[in-house]
Amino acid sequence: IANALSSCNATTGDIISTTERLKQDLEITTQRQEIVSCFLRDYQLSNEEINALREEDLNENFFKALAHVQEIHANCKVLLRTHHQRAGLELMDMMAVYQEGAYERLCRWVQTECRRLGDIDNPEVSELLKTAVRCLKERPVLFKYCAEEVANMRHNALFRRFISALTRGGPGGLPRPIEVHAHDPLRYVGDMLGWLHQALASERELVLALLDPDAAADTGPTAPHLSKVSENDTVKSESDLTFVLDRIFEGVCRPFKVRVEQVLQSQPNLIVSYKLSNTLEFYSYTISDLLGRETALCNTLWALKEAAQRTFFDMLKTRGEKLLRYPLPVAVDLSPPTALREGVSLLCEIIETHDSMMFPASGKKPDFHPVISALLDPIIQMCEQAAEAHKSKGAIQSSRKSRMSSDPNQLRKSSIDAILDSGHSTSLSQTAETPAKIFLINCLCAIQQPLLGHEVASEYVKKIGVMIENHMHGLVEKEVDTILRRCGLSSKMTHFRSLLNNDESSHTVARPPLAELEETRPASLSEGLKAFFGLILGSESSLPEFEQMQVPRLRSEACVQVARSLAEAYELIYKAVMDPKNLYPDPKSLARHPPDQIRTILGI
Repeated sequence: IANALSSCNATTGDIISTTERLKQDLEITTQRQEIVSCFLRDYQLSNEEINALREEDLNENFFKALAHVQEIHANCKVLLRTHHQRAGLELMDMMAVYQEGAYERLCRWVQTECRRLGDIDNPEVSELLKTAVRCLKERPVLFKYCAEEVANMRHNALFRRFISALTRGGPGGLPRPIEVHAHDPLRYVGDMLGWLHQALASERELVLALLDPDAAADTGPTAPHLSKVSENDTVKSESDLTFVLDRIFEGVCRPFKVRVEQVLQSQPNLIVSYKLSNTLEFYSYTISDLLGRETALCNTLWALKEAAQRTFFDMLKTRGEKLLRYPLPVAVDLSPPTALREGVSLLCEIIETHDSMMFPASGKKPDFHPVISALLDPIIQMCEQAAEAHKSKGAIQSSRKSRMSSDPNQLRKSSIDAILDSGHSTSLSQTAETPAKIFLINCLCAIQQPLLGHEVASEYVKKIGVMIENHMHGLVEKEVDTILRRCGLSSKMTHFRSLLNNDESSHTVARPPLAELEETRPASLSEGLKAFFGLILGSESSLPEFEQMQVPRLRSEACVQVARSLAEAYELIYKAVMDPKNLYPDPKSLARHPPDQIRTILGI
């Protein structure tokens, strides 16, 4: 048994040693096999991947193979940093051949798919096409070719759709053709703008899905390997998007512009013209936000908006020139002319349109003051011309009446009546101004009242208020001067005012007593004061009541201001007469009524 065991040990020892050696060889071979497999996986394409890159039909396998080519190309760069530079270069060249061939084939496929998109009104972008475009971003030149193909195809498709919407309408005649409403300028232009805005939204969505698929839904697990989104990529995508959309909408600019210009040349009424201008401005801002300011469609919109504004202001200018060319006569009751009321009514309607306008977030409300000025300034100028003509006509008629009414019996009148009549004859030009100023005040009030509740007209309302105050002040001054002139006191007031200023000044000037001056001697002043008392204490019609002033508040205010000015003038005379320095004999008989009594009589 021992011999047998020894013999077996000797025999099996060789087998065991051989087995151990074979095991070691197997491990080495297995390691080498794994290394070769890893090398082939990391640096070689499989036959299936090569077939996927060269097949006619593109599918998900094509993009996986292309991603593998890119990985191998990146791995070869690692080899170049080792002792295997030759192998790395050879592999890089091989992968470059596969890569360029795949990209060229991909570009041709994308261009073919994009041509198909041009034949469909509302195409949908497949996930496969999105992935293909994302891959092409790695090749800017090829990507640009595809972007241009998209732009050209959609350019032609959009032009056909726009012309069809204008002339044929939708399928089955619904919606109706836009040109059916060509007789209604506002709806016609609004429908075209609405169609363009809707088309821009859909085309932008389509182009965005094509050129920037990362902004849409995720296209699959291979997407992160095919492109890396950065800030520069985002800026580039926006630039590409603007370029393509600009090209797509370039074709519709001319037919749209021609039709809007025809509408503007048809001279719609002022309200429609203003609404057209506002509508064009709104869409100019809105489409500029979506498309970009420096694009063909936006440039067309802004040019048409400027043309619409020019048309509107030209119509306002023509209207104003017509009013000034044919001024209307002043009515007997000094009421505002019909043209003024029509103009104010038109302005109120335009203001309501302005207040109801839509304004985009990026836009601002246009300045409305030029519209108000263009409409109302000629009306005010027309009223001023009419008032001036009425004043001249009134002065001529008053002068004729004065000459016809003069006779020799005038010598037998009392001294007071003579003063009043002589004062009346010297104040014809002044009394002729009163109806003219009342007419202007009535006109300005008729303009101001309807505008009080509108914020956009607040500055112009203030301007009119200042004009009314100036005319009121001038009217009161002229009426007071007329009354004092009729009493023979107007020329004397200069001396009384000079005396007052001299007393109030720190540097007094020596003056002779007023009683010794020709203008203010007691006899002359007595006649003037008697005439003044006669007017004050006479009938109610002796003082102006401005019955033709149509605003009761202003009429009452004018009467009060005239009475107050007369009372102040008399108080000035009274103080001068009572002043001993002026040497008036018996001043109490000369100025019989104290100022308070005159104020009471005048009702102030």
